[in-house]
Amino acid sequence: MIVEKIHHVAYRCRDAKETVEFYGRILDMDLIGAIAEDKVPSTKAPDPYMHIFLDAGMGNILAFFELPNSPPMGRDPNTPDWTQHIAFQVAGIDVLTRVKARCEAAGIEVVGPTDHAIFKSIYFFDPSGHRLELAAWTTTPEEMAKMKAVAHEMVDEWAVTKKPPRHTAWLHEKEFGTD
Repeated sequence: MIVEKIHHVAYRCRDAKETVEFYGRILDMDLIGAIAEDKVPSTKAPDPYMHIFLDAGMGNILAFFELPNSPPMGRDPNTPDWTQHIAFQVAGIDVLTRVKARCEAAGIEVVGPTDHAIFKSIYFFDPSGHRLELAAWTTTPEEMAKMKAVAHEMVDEWAVTKKPPRHTAWLHEKEFGTD
């Protein structure tokens, strides 16, 4: 593999200061850098921006651009809100519980915890409308191997049928009440 790791992932935000404050208050992420220019270095297009970088832990960086001269942010109207999201790994279920309480105290609606068998998650939106997921592993090496063993077969079956293969239906039996 030629990729060592993800350097940073960048999204657009409505307001850089609001974004820094939200991620600091809710997820304890520190602002580690900011870049602002009147034109884009890669394209040289005149487009003022604020580019912020947040420490997402263990060398991971989450970045945002505030673009004041662009039309208001939107979402792909053909993609459900639950699809595009940023998922952050946390140390355990206790962290999910703590962050859920922190969000709810701040008036942020939280979905979950949702049981995915191999991890549990909570979901909520940041001030710019990006869906966030916090995930805590609950799996064993055997369960991960079981899932990996059928992954290619599932993708191949999906490519032909466009119907969900049932090889990993065990992942959501508890969540759907089918166990």
